[in-house]
Amino acid sequence: MISRYIILFLTFTFSTLNCIGQERPTSEFGLIFPTEESLKIYEPDTTAAAVVLYEQGHYYYKDVGGSFFLYKEVYKKIKVFNAQQADLGVIDIPIYTSEDSSEMINGFRAQVHNGKMRTILSEDAVFVTRDADIGPVFRMIMPNVQDGSIIEYAYRIKSNALFNLDSWYFQDEIPKIYSELIVKIPSEIRFRNIVYGSQALDTNRNELTNDCLQTDYNRRTISCPISLYAMRDIPAFKDENYMLSAKNYLSRIEFEPKEFSTPAGWTKKMKFSTTWKDVDKLFKKGDLIGNQLSKSNYFKRNLPESILLINNPLEKAKAIYTFIQDHYTWNGDYYSSETQVKDAFDSKKGSIPEINISLINALNAAGFDAKLLLLSTRENGLPTQDYPIVTKFNYTVAYLKIDDSIFLLDATDKQAAFGIIPFRALNVQGRVMDFDEGSFWTPIEPFTKNIHFTNAQVSASINGNFIGKVSEANYGYISLEKRTELAATNVEDYKKEKANIGSSIDIENYEIENIEAIEEPLKATYDVIIEPEIVGNKTLLYPFFIDSYISENPFNLNERKYAIDLGFPFTNTYIISLDLGEIYSVENLPDSRTVKLPNDDGELTVTYSQENGKINIRLNFKMNSYRFRPEAYESLKELFSTLIQVLKSEPITLKKL
Repeated sequence: MISRYIILFLTFTFSTLNCIGQERPTSEFGLIFPTEESLKIYEPDTTAAAVVLYEQGHYYYKDVGGSFFLYKEVYKKIKVFNAQQADLGVIDIPIYTSEDSSEMINGFRAQVHNGKMRTILSEDAVFVTRDADIGPVFRMIMPNVQDGSIIEYAYRIKSNALFNLDSWYFQDEIPKIYSELIVKIPSEIRFRNIVYGSQALDTNRNELTNDCLQTDYNRRTISCPISLYAMRDIPAFKDENYMLSAKNYLSRIEFEPKEFSTPAGWTKKMKFSTTWKDVDKLFKKGDLIGNQLSKSNYFKRNLPESILLINNPLEKAKAIYTFIQDHYTWNGDYYSSETQVKDAFDSKKGSIPEINISLINALNAAGFDAKLLLLSTRENGLPTQDYPIVTKFNYTVAYLKIDDSIFLLDATDKQAAFGIIPFRALNVQGRVMDFDEGSFWTPIEPFTKNIHFTNAQVSASINGNFIGKVSEANYGYISLEKRTELAATNVEDYKKEKANIGSSIDIENYEIENIEAIEEPLKATYDVIIEPEIVGNKTLLYPFFIDSYISENPFNLNERKYAIDLGFPFTNTYIISLDLGEIYSVENLPDSRTVKLPNDDGELTVTYSQENGKINIRLNFKMNSYRFRPEAYESLKELFSTLIQVLKSEPITLKKL
C-alpha cells in the first residue's frame, strides 16, 4: 500500500508540473544515478558532511466526501559524506496539532542505499513523539546510515488546518543541489507569499489551470493558480556566535493567509486581519487575551493589603512583581490553547501568558497602566513589521510605564529581578497591545547595569606562593546567568565547581551572598593560593587568575556574514593588588594600554603600576553597544582578542630577592 502511494504521488507530481516548465531536474524514489553513487565530496563546499541531491515539496487542496483538506507532500534525497558529523540517523517531521485542527501522516517511505545494498525503513522505526523544542513530530530512525550512504524518504501530510501552509526552507544546515516547491491553491483561497533570505529564486513560475479541483458538494470545478519555486546550488547555512535566530536569514518562502472561502460552499467567506486595528479588535474581544486582561478586580481581591498601601509607585510595582513571581511556577509552556488566569492563579502554575497576564491584571488593580507586549523569542525569529502577522509572536511580557521610565516585566523566571526579562526574550522589538489608543511597536531594550566586578588583595608568601582574598559582585544579566546556574544545582556543588578552576590555584572558604535576594547583586568571597610558574631563575605570575566573565574570543572566523547581537551591554572590572613584600622584585610588567571601538561602542583599558613593593592592576572591559553590523566584525575580533591575550598570555615577571 505504501509503495503504491509513493509511486502515485511522484507520477502525479511530475505530470502536474509538465504544464509549467521543462528543463527541471527530476528524481524518482528508489532510482540512484551513477553520478550520485560516485559522488565523494561536494565541490562547492568540500567541508560539507552531506548534501541534498534533490528535494521537492507539493502543497495542494482536495475535497474528500464534502470535507476540505490540505495535503503536503515531500520527497528528499541526501548524499552522506561523513555520517557522524551529518547526524542524519533521525529525521523529525513536525506535525501541527491544536484543539480544532490536526495533521496526520498517511503515507511515508524511506530507505538507505549503500552501494548495491538497500535497507528499507521498518515499521517499528517510525512513530509519533514529542520534541521539547518543536512539539509533536513524526520520527523516522534511519537504518544503516554510514559514510557514502544515500538517504531518501517521502511522506504525505493530510491536514484540516487549512491555513497551515508550512514555510519551505530552501536553505538548511547542509548544502543543496536542487530544491523546489509546487503550490496549487484554489482561487478562493488566497495567501500572501513572502520570500526571505539572501539567495534568489532561480525559478518563479505561475500558471492557471481551470480544472484542478472538483468538489463533492456541488460538483463545481475550481480553477487553481499553480506556482513553481526553485533554487539551485544552495550553500549551507552556518551559525555564527552571537547572532539572532537563523530563521531571520535562511532562504525560504512563507505563506500568510489573506482570504478564504471554501470551494465546497459550506462556509461563508473569511477575511484575515489586514491592519493592526483589525488585530486590536480581535484581541480585545477574544477570550484568549482580551477577556483575560479584564480580571483586575479579581486580583485586587487577592493582592495583599500591605502591597496596595505602598505609596511609592516603583516600590509598589516591584512588590506586585515579586508577589506574582513567588506565587506562580512556570509549567514550561510558552502559550496555552486556553488561557485562564483565575484557574492558573488557584493552581499556582501556568504558561507564560497566564503568569504575565496575571501580572498585568495585578498591576492594573493597583492603579498602574500596564499593557500586554507581544514579542518573538530570539530563537523564533524577528516578527514581521510589514504585515499584521500575529503568528510571528510566541511570547508575552508586561509593558509598564512609570513616569518617564519603561519597564518590561516577565514574572516566569524566579531568578530575574524587576525589569530584567529573560535573555530569550531580548529580540529587538515587540508590539504593545493598547486597545484604547491603538497598538504600537516598541524597542525591546535590555537592562543596562550588567557588571562583573572583582577585587583581589594578594600577597607573596615565603614559600613562593601567593595568598589572598577575592571578592566578586555580579549585577543584571550577569547575575541572572549565575543565579540560573546556582538554581540548577545545589550550593555546595556550585562551590566545589568554582573551587576547581585550575591546577595552579586553590580556592578555599567560598561563600555566596544574596542568593535569595534577587534585587541585590550576587556576591562571592573566597581565599586563594596561587602557585606561580618558575622558568629558570624567574617567576612568572599571571595576575588574572580569577574566574572571568569573558574567557575566550567568540569571534574567530575569517569573515562575518551576519549581524552580531550580544544581547545586552556589560562591563567587567578587575582590581588587583599584589604585595611583593621583601620576597620579590619586579623584572617586567606587561604594557598598559587602551583599545577602543569606533563611536565609543566598546573599550578595553588595562593599567599596571608599581610602588613600594606593590603592584596595582586595573582592567576595565566595557561593551556600551550590543548590536553590530557585520562590517564591525574585525574591530570586535581585535578587541576581544586583545582581552584574551591580556587575561591569559601576559604574565608579570618577578625575581626573588
